[in-house]
Amino acid sequence: MLNILVTGSNGQLGNSIREIAGSFPQYHFHFTDIDALDITDAQAVKQMVKDQDIHCIINCAAYNAVDRAESEPQMANLLNAEAVGNLALAAAEADALFVHVSTDYVFDGTNHEPIREEQLPKPISAYARSKYAGEQQALSLNKKTVVVRTSWLYSEYGSNFMKSMIRLGKEREALGVVYDQIGTPTYAGDLADALLRLLPEFEKLSQPEIFHCSNEGVASWYDFAVAIHQLAGIQCNVKPIPTSEYPLPAPRPMYSVMAKEKIKQTFGITIPHWRESLERCMIKFLEK
Repeated sequence: MLNILVTGSNGQLGNSIREIAGSFPQYHFHFTDIDALDITDAQAVKQMVKDQDIHCIINCAAYNAVDRAESEPQMANLLNAEAVGNLALAAAEADALFVHVSTDYVFDGTNHEPIREEQLPKPISAYARSKYAGEQQALSLNKKTVVVRTSWLYSEYGSNFMKSMIRLGKEREALGVVYDQIGTPTYAGDLADALLRLLPEFEKLSQPEIFHCSNEGVASWYDFAVAIHQLAGIQCNVKPIPTSEYPLPAPRPMYSVMAKEKIKQTFGITIPHWRESLERCMIKFLEK
């Protein structure tokens, strides 16, 4: 049985992995968050990997407060870059696989077609710069690293856009949502399932790799909000607004749709469309 360390297990992706862990009896999971393991403490990370005989680390931990990172760049860098280096080194010393989850926000958003893995990131916010630095740490410090970039993550867990739109849609008669930022909503449950199913394939890779894994399809935040309200049966007048009418501290990429041919062709997997996955997530969430 392989011992797998999952960091950031109280977040959206960590909780989603926890939910389906029972479907993967070949793995023994060690779920940790800050209360059980401080990933900014290099020695603590090494000790955990050694004591639990870890064969694989899946890093779901991150500083995700995109706007707050503009005023806390050191904290974002500590969690999204330095801590990633700690995990990558500890995994390397144990000859363990390191799966690190990153983001579409490492790109500047000036593309007009889906972004491929080999395209050079150009981060435009403090958060994005810290995430890109984390990718570089992971890829340079452990030869058995797989960086998986995803986008617009949502789930039944934690705080996310889906939950915010449900809450605001019930509270307000009208709502303005940005229509000119384009990407792909991704259900954390789908990403969790893909990661666990692909672990044996990741083990076979001969060098560090980057893969893009988001749901299929394209949407604006406006499209996403309208779909959420339709599925939840919420009567709210959702109005499309430009980014210029909703200024935030951190700039966002205007177009961050990622190409997924590499992960699909390399491993022969199929990926659900975001609308299909949103419906599955909403059913689970509304039944709670």
